[in-house]
Amino acid sequence: MARTAASTSTSASSRVDYAERLRRVTAYIHDHLDDELDLNRLADVACLSAYHWHRVYHAVHGETIAATVKRLRLQRAASFIAETGMTIGEAARRSGYDNLQSFTRIFKSVYGMPPARYREHGGHVAFRAPAAPAAAPAHPVDIRTLAPLRAVGLEHRGPYLDIGRAFETLYGRLGARGLLDRPFRSIGIYRDDPAAVAANALRASACVVSPRLDELADVDITGGPYAVLRYRGPYATMAEVYRWMYGTWLVGSGHEAADAPVIEEYLNDPRTTAPTDLLTEICLPLRA
Repeated sequence: MARTAASTSTSASSRVDYAERLRRVTAYIHDHLDDELDLNRLADVACLSAYHWHRVYHAVHGETIAATVKRLRLQRAASFIAETGMTIGEAARRSGYDNLQSFTRIFKSVYGMPPARYREHGGHVAFRAPAAPAAAPAHPVDIRTLAPLRAVGLEHRGPYLDIGRAFETLYGRLGARGLLDRPFRSIGIYRDDPAAVAANALRASACVVSPRLDELADVDITGGPYAVLRYRGPYATMAEVYRWMYGTWLVGSGHEAADAPVIEEYLNDPRTTAPTDLLTEICLPLRA
């Protein structure tokens, strides 16, 4: 019995160690997206064999390093294009692409249209023009009563678009424990208004609905009435959705927002889903 207990303890410790090593890799990638990422350097960051560490990363995270970097750089580029007046060329350069033609080709293959067209006709554009006061809402919003949830997660401090860093660390910890094969509900909790709080001070949590897990914070999600808008499109271009939901829908709805944070539930996997097909339910808490 003592041998079994020791073996179990060693196995759990090993999983935690791998999760921590991969967390360092995730942090390094996010901090060096503008750099040329060298696999040998990342092996050093992970303190794992240069011959084998990438297979560990791929098995735990479900995608290669190259796929992770491409996804994160294009996500950032989409945000620049949709949310700023930055030129396409500058967005390409800021996202690691020196060749505009190459960037345009790759962006179109992932987002379904060239970047200039995406700026004018992407899914975010539909939320810019407010609906006429007497008209039905331009975008369906359901009023639902959501049950309270117990989740576990990691805190994130900084720009909301960067919460992917916390989610990838969270999934890495779950993957290192062999838990990613079970269905998890992934939820982001957003506690501050990005128009009123400095970007580096914004508070959020990356969560999965799960029983308690060691080394992950317990997070209680408030139940009650919520206004729920299902958005199809990239995470990077949701600012217009929020502006419409607060500035058009809420002020004309007869409802009042409750004193609780907005939550987002992510209904499919950004590693295997085209950005334009990502489904997010934005849940705005309402006073009863």
